[in-house]
Amino acid sequence: MQIVSDQPSDINYSPGSPTNLMKISICAATYKRPNILQDLLESLNNLTFTRIPTPVIEVIIVDNDATGSAEMTVKEIEPSFQWPLKYFVETNQGVTYARNRCVSEACKDSDFIAMLDDDETATSEWLEELLINQKKFDAEIVAGPVIPVYKKEQQVPDWIKAGNFHGYERHETGERMHTAFTGNVMFSTKILKALKKDEPLFDHRFAQNGAEDAYLFSCLNKQGYKIIWADEAVLYEPVADKRLALDWILKRGLWSWSVHSLIESELYPSLKTQTIRAIKGLGLVVMGVISIGPSLLLGKAKAARALLRIYRGVGTLSGLMGRQGSWQ
Repeated sequence: MQIVSDQPSDINYSPGSPTNLMKISICAATYKRPNILQDLLESLNNLTFTRIPTPVIEVIIVDNDATGSAEMTVKEIEPSFQWPLKYFVETNQGVTYARNRCVSEACKDSDFIAMLDDDETATSEWLEELLINQKKFDAEIVAGPVIPVYKKEQQVPDWIKAGNFHGYERHETGERMHTAFTGNVMFSTKILKALKKDEPLFDHRFAQNGAEDAYLFSCLNKQGYKIIWADEAVLYEPVADKRLALDWILKRGLWSWSVHSLIESELYPSLKTQTIRAIKGLGLVVMGVISIGPSLLLGKAKAARALLRIYRGVGTLSGLMGRQGSWQ
């Protein structure tokens, strides 16, 4: 296990291993969640390949906690880990610094970088599905679904389950996407070679409020890189207790729609695009206000959905004005 390194290193091949295999760097940034990180690493240790040759894999963990709180977790699993495992501490605080460090520490001859979050777990076929669909659809970027999971001991309100407020949108495999997220994505390292010298992959403007991934992949989509969806490349994400509250759901709705609007306004600044976005934002607010009254008679899930429309509409309008909602 590597604790510190100034330069990316080559993946170490075992004697006699073929050198024409795909080389993949799996990256995750972490911050003060060592127990959850252990679940992630255990799931990566169980990756299997039954339809393609097993690629050459390395796993990179970048700890954004200056105290190195994840180091012991990595050390404990390293002896039984089937892939080379690297661990680094990134002292610059912010998600973009951690993710850029992941990329900079990836093996210089990797073909792809796969990224996921420290609170997720991978199905055994996750990486295989990403690789199969990348080749099938000849895409530079492949994204997959993240499925929320409630813990058995959690008291999940019925209205949250009924409204599916933690669910993520899914698509048909092969569908072209306009953006992607580091919660479940794999991209070609050819993208890195197009960067200017010392240009970070993830924009540090988003270091504290997130959305660095949505901005990056939206930019890459505009530049002509192909992003496709692989619906069988599944990751699971436990729903944290703090997310079981209406306040969190509404604030996250405002944040996510402000992000979409902010990014679109920067990348596509035409008056027509901005006008359409403004009309959509106002429409969401109006629809939400109109539906609040009737929704109160139909249960809390419907009422929460009406409020969420208002927050999403407000987020859309705030993004147009260059204001991003709170990430947390």
